[in-house]
Amino acid sequence: MNQPLPKRSFAPVVDPRVRLLVLGSLPGELSLAHGRYYANPQNQFWRLMGGVIGRDLSGMDYPARLQTLLRHRIGLWDVVAEAHREGSLDGNIRAHTGNDLVALAGELPALEAIAFNGGTAARLGMRQLGVHAERYAVFRLPSSSPAYTRPFAEKLAAWEALREVLADSGSAGKT
Repeated sequence: MNQPLPKRSFAPVVDPRVRLLVLGSLPGELSLAHGRYYANPQNQFWRLMGGVIGRDLSGMDYPARLQTLLRHRIGLWDVVAEAHREGSLDGNIRAHTGNDLVALAGELPALEAIAFNGGTAARLGMRQLGVHAERYAVFRLPSSSPAYTRPFAEKLAAWEALREVLADSGSAGKT
């Protein structure tokens, strides 16, 4: 029996001004089908980030969402470069290869913080970053996935901690 082809993450959405890098695990089925980060309308990522920056990202088309994140100095990527996974659940990720987070972080001169969208992203990403994680404020956020069923208000309260990194004055404390 042939094993299906591995699923691959997208290219990072970054520019040299990125201060905050938000890392997911691996795009879900709908995202892969549409070639867009967080394409599942039930995923709360765009609502959560919109709440953090005070913009209605959900009401924008996809290119405008990405440009708005970059204007707010926020980048996106995933910790998994490729993996075998049935469906969209992180728990089904098998035989994964990580993205080179250390190299990307090294190319972002303004980077102050890394935020992990969910437990799998945090677990794998912290392992990949190793001692390099000490250079940044690190946020382990509740997953924006519809599979993680905490109430939206609880998720948003945790995600709002990202505002300290995005404030124009001063640097985020390293944690």
